Amino acid sequence: MKIKSAYYLLLLIGYSVFGQLDTFDEKIPLTEVSDLWHTIALTNTVFAKLNDDFSDIRVYGITAKDTLEAPYVIRSSKATGIENEVKYELINQSFNTNGYYFTYEVPVDESINKLALDFKNSNFDWKVQLEGSQDQNEWFTILENHRILSIQNTETIYRFTDLNFPDSKFKFFRIFINSDVKPELLKSYLISDEILPATYDTYSRLDFSVSEEGKQTLINIDVKERLPISFLKLEVADDIEYYRTISIDYLADSTEIEKGWRYSYRNLHKGTLTSFEKNEFTFNSVLTSKLRVRIENYDNEPLKISGTEAKGYQYTLATRFKDKAKYYLVYGKENAYKPRYDVQQTGFTLPENLTPLQLGQPESIPKKALPEKASLFENKLWLWLLMGVIILVLGGFTLKMMKEK
Repeated sequence: MKIKSAYYLLLLIGYSVFGQLDTFDEKIPLTEVSDLWHTIALTNTVFAKLNDDFSDIRVYGITAKDTLEAPYVIRSSKATGIENEVKYELINQSFNTNGYYFTYEVPVDESINKLALDFKNSNFDWKVQLEGSQDQNEWFTILENHRILSIQNTETIYRFTDLNFPDSKFKFFRIFINSDVKPELLKSYLISDEILPATYDTYSRLDFSVSEEGKQTLINIDVKERLPISFLKLEVADDIEYYRTISIDYLADSTEIEKGWRYSYRNLHKGTLTSFEKNEFTFNSVLTSKLRVRIENYDNEPLKISGTEAKGYQYTLATRFKDKAKYYLVYGKENAYKPRYDVQQTGFTLPENLTPLQLGQPESIPKKALPEKASLFENKLWLWLLMGVIILVLGGFTLKMMKEK
């Protein structure tokens, strides 16, 4: 009796575990779980099956009695930190035959590494020099011959008026603009940038093709796998000045039809491709395998695109393992809801220096077979009942006809 009871208990537990996991497509064993907290790095294999919003990620633990769900927080390697606007006073505006000067006094002892300028002027192309001083007697050059410009017409609206420079701690900053036209300065922003840059995985297997459609250049980029993409760089071989409107789309869905595949794209980013800045574009991370870029050439000759580069954030799960169990990373479930855990709430402090877990090989999760329903006429009971009804109906008609005669 004890052996039979244990046998049926194991069957019941196995059915319960299987019933919870079989709604997902794949699982990966997690080994060397030894601490309360660990990190799990999401790999390219996982990205291939994930929902767009990562809603189908679960970490399940299997014990002899139950199935556990380990809570986690998704962390990415995107840029972190903030831009602090620094208080200042614009103490002097002057000009001479060379150009125009703007002098700022910074009352706080804080390093500055960015100066954002906003002008009323709509079209300009100026060279700027930025200097710093402690006493306004001796000035030190921070930036020299830095170009700022604004282009506004029926084809393009483009502004590049930010000054970025190494951390500089001065009491006074002075801008010199070499211009024959008076710069109408509306607002200045002195910024102490404390942002840590993002780190990326570079996808080296991508292919790209360039074609012309009317007055547009079309670039198709194939990353080969479904991966998180948040950075795109375009390399232009032309040694000329240019500024073109650009649109970046991503493959959102695909359908196989008789003539091949039909691709559905959605817009990801709109910006300007220009020789005045690095042609590097950052945007919200998206899971996709293909990108499509459109460059508006208007009446200009098409640019020569010599190369492309796509990158994506690194993703890890900071996971809490409260109980001993055999744990799996589980994923691949359409229409899954995003889990809500206490550890995800604002104000919850995660431990530092977590030990990463080793991931095993992905395993397909077998689906629970649904019992086949026998057709109505394959069931002998239904056949006998049907024959009985037919006999009763025919017998009733026969008796009725005999009584009438």
